[in-house]
Amino acid sequence: MSVIPDAVQGVIPNEVLLCGPPEKALRAVQSSPSGLSSAEAQARISRYGANDVAKRKRRPLLLDILSKFKNPLIIILLIASGVSFFLGEETDAIIIIIMVFFSVLLDFFQEYKAERAAEALKARIATKATVLRDGTEQIVDFSSIVPGDILKLSAGDVIPADARVLAANDLLVDQSSLTGESFPVLKTSAPIGNEDTHSIGTWSNYLFMGTGVITGSATAVVVKTGSATEYGEIVKKTLAERPPTEFETGLHKFGMLITKVIVVLVAFVFITQTLFKNPWLESLLFAIALAVGLTPELLPMILSINLTRGAVSMSKKGVIVKRLSSIENFGAMDVLCSDKTGTLSENRIVLFKHVDIDGRESERVFEHAYLNSHFQSGLHNLLDNAILSHGNPVMSGKDEKIGEISFDFNRKRVSVVVRHKGSRLLVTKGAPEEVFKACTHYERDGRVVAFGAMLRAKAEAEYRALSTQGFMMLGVAYKRVAPKRSRYTVLDEDGLVFLGFVGFLDPPKESAKESLRLLHESGVELKILTGDNDLVTRKVCEEIGFEIKGVLLGKEIEAMDDAELAQRVETTNVFARVTPSQKNRIMLTLKKNGHVVGFMGDGINDTPSMRVADVSISVDNAVEIAKDSADIILLKQDLHVLKEGVLEGRKTFGNTMKYVMMGLSSNFGNMFSAAVASLFLPFLPMLPIQILLNNLLYDFSQVTIPMDNVDKEYVGRPKKMNIKFVRDFMLFFGPVSSLFDFLTFFVLLVVFGASAALFQTGWFIESLCTQTLVIFAIRTRQPFFRSAPSIALAASMLLIVGIAVAIPYTPVGAYFQFTPPPFSFLMVVLSFVVVYFAMAELMKWWFYKKYPQY
Repeated sequence: MSVIPDAVQGVIPNEVLLCGPPEKALRAVQSSPSGLSSAEAQARISRYGANDVAKRKRRPLLLDILSKFKNPLIIILLIASGVSFFLGEETDAIIIIIMVFFSVLLDFFQEYKAERAAEALKARIATKATVLRDGTEQIVDFSSIVPGDILKLSAGDVIPADARVLAANDLLVDQSSLTGESFPVLKTSAPIGNEDTHSIGTWSNYLFMGTGVITGSATAVVVKTGSATEYGEIVKKTLAERPPTEFETGLHKFGMLITKVIVVLVAFVFITQTLFKNPWLESLLFAIALAVGLTPELLPMILSINLTRGAVSMSKKGVIVKRLSSIENFGAMDVLCSDKTGTLSENRIVLFKHVDIDGRESERVFEHAYLNSHFQSGLHNLLDNAILSHGNPVMSGKDEKIGEISFDFNRKRVSVVVRHKGSRLLVTKGAPEEVFKACTHYERDGRVVAFGAMLRAKAEAEYRALSTQGFMMLGVAYKRVAPKRSRYTVLDEDGLVFLGFVGFLDPPKESAKESLRLLHESGVELKILTGDNDLVTRKVCEEIGFEIKGVLLGKEIEAMDDAELAQRVETTNVFARVTPSQKNRIMLTLKKNGHVVGFMGDGINDTPSMRVADVSISVDNAVEIAKDSADIILLKQDLHVLKEGVLEGRKTFGNTMKYVMMGLSSNFGNMFSAAVASLFLPFLPMLPIQILLNNLLYDFSQVTIPMDNVDKEYVGRPKKMNIKFVRDFMLFFGPVSSLFDFLTFFVLLVVFGASAALFQTGWFIESLCTQTLVIFAIRTRQPFFRSAPSIALAASMLLIVGIAVAIPYTPVGAYFQFTPPPFSFLMVVLSFVVVYFAMAELMKWWFYKKYPQY
């Protein structure tokens, strides 16, 4: 038994596999033209494992669920629910627990969806393949293929492993789902240059697992199997843990901010109360009640309501949300990365031009190309279908096929002999450079002239010019032939009359120009990441008016370090000939630069990038694996629909931020006031049970925030959770709230000579009124009278204020140890509310001068 080299399965340099003759690749994997022996194949399975792609190592279900509780905000909420339960507020505790577990289960479900996506990838691969074993052809299970096996491939086969071509006959492979190329790729056994080893799109002698043979046949040696293949790498990345999105990172930072504030506040109150005033248990309960009062208990509920409403609204506009939390990232997205295919272009090949060598439109060229495609008996490829669907030139019922000279990859031409309009014509189409070789004349303005050096040079120049513009070109020629012959051969393909060219393109979308304008107006920059070549991409961009700021090729990215790439991604908006791993590197670099990155894809090769992006977008007609991996699916493959979804995402984010900003600033102010007041009062400024009631009523007043209107100006630009902004807002507006609390304390003690019960009642009413009604100022950057709140929001706020004022005058008030305050105090509260509201408007104007982008 031979020793299997460690170089097999991915360590063999590309130069050895691709740049040398096929025999060199055979030696590198220790194989031979007759294949492996059965014993050797079995030994290699033992060494390298079955030809199967990656599987996730499953943790026990309980550990999977428990791992979701690591978020500091979730830990705080669970502690808050425990304290609420201990203090008799069971309803509050149950609501918090339900929302926390809903959030955890949602995360768990997303992991399950990722596994389903990986399984869908694996299911695409064929289960049987033909290999040479013991010198004979054998049909074996896909899983038993090993490095060194010799594959026999033909039209219709799915390639079962990564392999180096040893011999090929007219081999065309569709690898668009892996590389993003628009056209099928010709594969040969010829070595490639060293400069072409950096991008898999240029590997013309290499076959990839999961791609398909369209025409021809080949013999190839397996180089990589299972997880080591390009396809296997995609599966592994699909299964890999998804990096945190922008919004998830923001929530984590938010949770840490709350944690720090709570720890400092609780420690301060507990220590001071214990040392100077009250028994330690009463001091601890008071400190914990303050902590609960500062905790945004209803954030999971507000988020869920917000996201659900956003998802319903987006669905009405053709945007299906699979992962609710992605809506926030959708609104925050400021860079959208996408393949051009299906986004800017139609994802179909069409005949775009039929011209003579002067670039003039020519119906004669189209007519003859149509005759050739219509009558050829070989397999119609995408180009033939594009010609036939372009239109139907005038053909008589007497048109008849006489003979055919089939296509082969040496001549790169196909010819048919037809009876057309009373003449017998040999009509040829194929690669222009090969058609040129067979032509001696040229038809110009109805006259046939010699195809001399000047005309040939002109034709070649037009061919190069059109190719440079991104067109896939075919040459068209014809000649009249003798009427009595019955058989024609390649020898008859001489003395042809050159007519011109047919040019093909994946056409730009009609809506693309308008869609790009709308995205630009919304502050979203589009960056094209494609496996296709830069010439085709440039042409599509030119057609739709997409301004190219800079172009980077995959091989250039490969040579860059992280610092250089970080600069270039900001000034470049077209990345061509890029591999899936290079797409990921580009997006990760953009994220490190502070961008919120979306990715739109529809192919197998797009799934790893969907895992890296902050929000992944696919379309309804994408491959199943892309739809399984996506957060959001567009029912129309149109950037206009995408823009509508982005605006809905921003509305959702806007209402979420209203809750965060209102709750943190008011709660922080009130709890700070309580902490300070507890230092000089002979009694607690508010009992623990009163604090929890205040907090509960305040939270319920905010349940309608998801239904609020959002200013048109707010959704005009991307928004993301900036913890510095949140912290500064809390520290800026919290003391304003505390200022009016201290004024209330002064009035209660000096003017009304308040007892403990009256003091606690008075502050309960004032704090709830001010912190609730201030939402009308906080909810908009504009003066409040220029931005109308929703009816639901206004009603809920006024209702809660009414309840707060009424409770002390009811039997329920006695349960909470309240006492009815005099009417004159209520007038004082009303005046404080008016002044507080005016001051909040002034402070808002001042604050937003520092944060104009918010």
